[in-house]
Amino acid sequence: MAEYKRQNAGGKAPVAMPNMGPSTMISLEYALAGAIGARVRLQTTLPSQPTIEGTLFTACPITNLVAIAVSTSPSAPPTHHILPISSIQNFTLISTPGAPNGFASPPSTTPALANIPTAALIARADAAVARLKEAASRKNKAVGKEAQDLFDGISRTLPIRWDGNNMVVMDSVVISAPYRGEDCKAGHGVQSQTLSRVRKVVDNERRKFADRERKVVVPAVPAIPAVHTGPRKGG
Repeated sequence: MAEYKRQNAGGKAPVAMPNMGPSTMISLEYALAGAIGARVRLQTTLPSQPTIEGTLFTACPITNLVAIAVSTSPSAPPTHHILPISSIQNFTLISTPGAPNGFASPPSTTPALANIPTAALIARADAAVARLKEAASRKNKAVGKEAQDLFDGISRTLPIRWDGNNMVVMDSVVISAPYRGEDCKAGHGVQSQTLSRVRKVVDNERRKFADRERKVVVPAVPAIPAVHTGPRKGG
């Protein structure tokens, strides 16, 4: 058990450390900073708290304050007391950090890292990659914009995919260029209702294209006014 005493009331004078020789002197603030996490007993000039014992939580040289965590038992939550360093006359080091007879301990400066759910992260990454691949597979750079727009329009109603330059709807109807209703061909054993439904969707999408083209307003070019130069001189 080591005891540290203030040399004067200012708090800036060095404090003698026992058993370290007569020439070894350190400041009270430095001694307190080195005892963070230890269980200490403080003698103060405060009438309300002449003696306080607990775990030294922190000692701030900027605000000149110390915080003490006081616990009545290992299972009881600590109560933190804040007091100015200038009020400390001396303090006694009862136990070092982590000693069995210390109660409240300050939190570690390096918090424990939680286990990273690598399996869940890998699953999320795989799902994101799958979505990107699916989005890329729905874009066909070998066809024109109208064909791609038709594909995107059908995809909002029916499942569709590219097979080369052909569209395959519901894995049963193939739409070949130029991708009209009459270009829809059903596979073997496909019901006629399925083919009729696909043709109807294709025709509806193409009708939308035509409606949009008709609604496009071509800005009128203003007429250039005629310039009258008047009669020529001498003519």
